[in-house]
Amino acid sequence: MGAKQYDAVVIGAGFSGLYMLNKLRERGLSVRVIEAADGVGGVWYWSRYPGAKCDSDSIFYNFTFSEELYKKWRWKDRYASQPEILEYLNFVADELELRSDIQFKTRVTEASFQEEDKTWKVTTDTNETFEAKYLISGMGCLSTTNIPPFEGVSIFQGEQYHTGRWPHDKVDFTGKRVVVIGNGSSGVQAMPEIAKEAKELTLLMRTPHYVGEARNHPLGKEQQDAAIANYKEIRDAFFTTPGGIRMFTTGKSAIEFSVEQQKETLDYVWKTGALALGSAFPDVGVSKETNDIVAQYVRDKIDEIVEQPETAEQLHPDYFITTKRLIIGTNFYEMFNEDHVHVVSLKDNPIERVVENGVKLHNETIECDVIVYATGYEAMTGSLLKINLQGRNGQTIQEKWEEGRNVSTYLGLTMENFPNFFMITGPQSPSVLTNMPSAIEQHVDWIDQCIGYVESNGLQTIEAQKDAELSWGKQCDDLANSTLFPQTNSWYTGANIDGTQRGFVIYVGGLDSYRKICDQVAERQYEGFTFEKQSNQLLKTSQ
Repeated sequence: MGAKQYDAVVIGAGFSGLYMLNKLRERGLSVRVIEAADGVGGVWYWSRYPGAKCDSDSIFYNFTFSEELYKKWRWKDRYASQPEILEYLNFVADELELRSDIQFKTRVTEASFQEEDKTWKVTTDTNETFEAKYLISGMGCLSTTNIPPFEGVSIFQGEQYHTGRWPHDKVDFTGKRVVVIGNGSSGVQAMPEIAKEAKELTLLMRTPHYVGEARNHPLGKEQQDAAIANYKEIRDAFFTTPGGIRMFTTGKSAIEFSVEQQKETLDYVWKTGALALGSAFPDVGVSKETNDIVAQYVRDKIDEIVEQPETAEQLHPDYFITTKRLIIGTNFYEMFNEDHVHVVSLKDNPIERVVENGVKLHNETIECDVIVYATGYEAMTGSLLKINLQGRNGQTIQEKWEEGRNVSTYLGLTMENFPNFFMITGPQSPSVLTNMPSAIEQHVDWIDQCIGYVESNGLQTIEAQKDAELSWGKQCDDLANSTLFPQTNSWYTGANIDGTQRGFVIYVGGLDSYRKICDQVAERQYEGFTFEKQSNQLLKTSQ
């Protein structure tokens, strides 16, 4: 059976894949979206753990490209839960009639650029082959789960779950002893919910994190109406703010305020929604003085909330706040005042192995009936590196990126030696430091316009130049090194995966600045790219 022919193949049917499909169909191209799950949703299809929520205000956590689509949907809560987000993405797929071009229960295993006819050959685990001029990754930054290679996982006699691959049916923790490994965002959201049922809950924690109060609440009709009425303002925020979302800010450094004013500002943030700990003083990511002020405020809050001083001390983070993902939760610190909730630091008492009845640490064994791995993802690069992706001359992405240790892209969108291949929210783009739908809309719009340029000019391929790639990497590095981000080991740098340290692979200059750069590249006839015409003639746009 021959390969199925399309103009474009898109991998993934989350926010990115759905919007990319819609845009390319509007352009008149034939598109096939390939999705491993049996439904749309991307990360929101898989991450069904208790308490799963987005950490952007829900009124911003949606598409804004269509005013009609935007005004047809109303969010129930300030921070939308996983079931509601999944419901929203199904609503989008139905409203735009996208399902007919999505192939579910199919995983891309290999994709290779065919030099002879300048197309991508895509192979799946269903033994199907697709050929397309364009290949686009919409797999997302947080979709490849990470379970550390603990010895003995297979012999554990109880239940085991990863927050990123949660069962569709409710997991009942009633009367059970539960161990949670990891306290990133998924662990912080899940534990207070698990604690409501579990007989005993023990957090095994490698690094304590800064957790602000979400202050989640239902959205009343008046608030929902206001969000609908403010469509143009919300759409504008997508592209004119660093994070693609309106956030509270004083616009000044913390050191410009008195100690009393600093506390008053941070008290306001804590009481109204502590995600703004990262924006109240805009220099928090670059000034050690401001960072120390905000970080100490959270540590003081932990001491104020957690009744046992020893436990509070264990929960104190010691890195620069915001240089790991700033987490917002509900009653996370309060949970440790419950008699059946415990925390064990792994710094001096590391995990040695999983045993039949629990987890063996260096100094003790924690017996349990359930293990929950809240150990995160192979973020930013993991999904791409799981595919046998081959560019020109058979060069694999693993070779190009040295197994993820030396990531190189142009604009976080394209790569030299991989013609007609695009990444949505790829490494070296703003991605996870923004409201994701904002970044996705910007990326998809740019990719769509780029493909339009290629098509209207009768070109066969577009490919990033090596010099442009090197220049972009240096720009990203220079920006990151002007901040506090690289001074902390985090999943931003791959440090959560044992044996991996790839450097900081996120553009930290803000989505607004990034958009201007991308637009400028396009306005200059795609500066930094090489094109191939039908006759194989090379056209180069210099920087």
